[in-house]
Amino acid sequence: MDELLYLIAIALSLGGLGLAAFLWALKSGQFDDLDGAAHRVLFDDDLPAAPRAGGEPAKPVEAVRGQ
Repeated sequence: MDELLYLIAIALSLGGLGLAAFLWALKSGQFDDLDGAAHRVLFDDDLPAAPRAGGEPAKPVEAVRGQ
């Protein structure tokens, strides 16, 4: 019977921890823009890299990604 009380206490504390994490995410704005990531996938943002300050040419995007 004591084990059941320990398990209930652990379950309630994990539930409270999950609720606290959810409320923190809600308060910090994690769920503000749900459609933004879905729309960003559709846009091509592979812009050419800017030249470096030392005058050496920048690597192309394909070389950086390893393709």
